[in-house]
Amino acid sequence: MTDEQTLDEQTSDVPADEQQAAAGSVESAQERIAELEDQLASAQENVLRAAAEVQNIRRRADQDVEKAHKFALEKFATDLLAVLDSLERGIEVSDATDEAIRPMREGMELTYKLFLDTMKRFKVERLDPQGEPFNPEEHQAMAMEESTHVEPNSVLKVFQCGYSMNGRLLRPAMVVVSKAPSEPPVKIDEQA
Repeated sequence: MTDEQTLDEQTSDVPADEQQAAAGSVESAQERIAELEDQLASAQENVLRAAAEVQNIRRRADQDVEKAHKFALEKFATDLLAVLDSLERGIEVSDATDEAIRPMREGMELTYKLFLDTMKRFKVERLDPQGEPFNPEEHQAMAMEESTHVEPNSVLKVFQCGYSMNGRLLRPAMVVVSKAPSEPPVKIDEQA
């Protein structure tokens, strides 16, 4: 006797109700397998999303740390700009020809140069826009002045230099901006 015949004989002895129940349990097992496969796919998708979120959080944290390192000295550097301005004014007003104050002026010039070099090492750059086109992102216009010598909207004078740190503006340059000369009023001949 073959296995099929044995199986047929065994199932023929099983009542029909039990055969239907067995078939139903096979179908419910297949449904359960399909349900578990869906849950597995959903869980795998959630794991991928969580991994992506962790990667994004890590990237944002790295960017925040980089910005903190880059701009940690921003307030300190901004506060030191007043010292630079004072040294600059002192050099401007001191008479270079007066022998009595010449050593003091040279000391101030050396201190000023050393100060600028130190600021430059920390990525603080001086903005001296003399003769450049006016840029409202880096310059603060204090006045406008007519000029025939330069293009309109050019920087004529710099009252106070600006400074930037790592490409971020610390203080805008205070400037006088040129404008086109105005036309003199035209006299109208009343006899015409």
